[in-house]
Amino acid sequence: MRLSRRGLLRAGLAGTAGAALGGLATGCAVPTGSTGRNMVMWYWSGGLSPKVVQDAKARYDSTVNLQAIQIGGYYRSKLMTTMTGRAHVPDIAGLKGEDMASYLPNSDQFVDLRTLGADKLKDQYLPWKWDEGIAEDGSMVGFPIDCGPVAHYYQPAVFEKAGLPHEPADVSRELDTWEKFLAAGEQLRKRIPGTFILTDALSIYGISINQTTKRFVDKDRHFIGDQEHVRTAWDRAVEATRRGLVSKIVNGTPDNISATERGLLPSQLNASWAAGDIKLNTPKTKGKWRVAACPGGPSNIGGSFLAITKACREPEKAFEMITWMLDAGNQAQGFVDSVLFPSTPASYGMKKLREPDAFFGNQITMDVFGPAARNIPVAYNSPYDIALKTPIDDELRNFSVLGKDEKQAWKDAMSKCRRIADHLGVSY
Repeated sequence: MRLSRRGLLRAGLAGTAGAALGGLATGCAVPTGSTGRNMVMWYWSGGLSPKVVQDAKARYDSTVNLQAIQIGGYYRSKLMTTMTGRAHVPDIAGLKGEDMASYLPNSDQFVDLRTLGADKLKDQYLPWKWDEGIAEDGSMVGFPIDCGPVAHYYQPAVFEKAGLPHEPADVSRELDTWEKFLAAGEQLRKRIPGTFILTDALSIYGISINQTTKRFVDKDRHFIGDQEHVRTAWDRAVEATRRGLVSKIVNGTPDNISATERGLLPSQLNASWAAGDIKLNTPKTKGKWRVAACPGGPSNIGGSFLAITKACREPEKAFEMITWMLDAGNQAQGFVDSVLFPSTPASYGMKKLREPDAFFGNQITMDVFGPAARNIPVAYNSPYDIALKTPIDDELRNFSVLGKDEKQAWKDAMSKCRRIADHLGVSY
């Protein structure tokens, strides 16, 4: 089985999401970090452009010995454990976007990047992405790396055979709502038996949630996962499943790859970084894909940050390095190398990002991803979101894959959320 570059966005460790870094001592100097010219940076495979990291090491070699270490496995757990133990803490740490809300309540464990001049650079970054790195006390914990605007990847030859729009502009315009998208899925299934417009129900559910300005817990620490925005997304996924529009083939498996190559899975909704997964997993489909706008409007999946820990002895130099690595030019390089979609709008017009992509039929995909990235809805992300979204995800999977009764699945999800909310001190 081939694994995706990022794999699934980790929903694990949900039970500790409420605690986050709560076990860390506060107000204490961390007795580790850089000494003299040595500086350690932690990140994960695919989290930064290899070329940019190497260029940074060379650029600052006269003053800094940068040790850039890729941490495998459960990155967040390893970083938390290291910081809790206050030993061997990295100077610079990558923070995954899906985990960001769990770091913010412990902003005192990180250097406030505003004190190093971050505000002077704010206008160069997507406003919504910048704000995701800001804690409630106003301190800036994370400096934006990338984001993950969602698009509709599809195979135009299959769509044309099914009598559907097949040029990117036409698909974007004529399948711009979820109702039209699901209707297209029915037409695809009827015209070409065995085909599916969706690989899994959770994709349409999660993307729908991220098209709203709410998540699962509000600023007042109240559970809102039972409200209309979640139920609408749930019902949409249920409807797609009942109408036979969702495949039960597991992503990344040989069966999934074979079905994709044969045109039976000619459509998927996913983030910009999924382009790398498609290229890696199904190289035989080169030239057979196009990219259109996501039905229902812009949505985002993933995207990360760099932070400077209190262990760092030279935060000014660390800040100089990360802001250089994450400027518009280097973020453009990150997209070329690792499909890390830039959080710097100035990158979108650069020549290297406007080259036709042969894998996508020589389409300039930036024309789809760029506008989506600029218009992501702003939502409050609570440190308790992961814990309280997991039961809903699990029960939707039980319905779509295992055939559990939908009403019972929703009832069980809400019951589990209630117990978790009580445990975390979230009002229900």
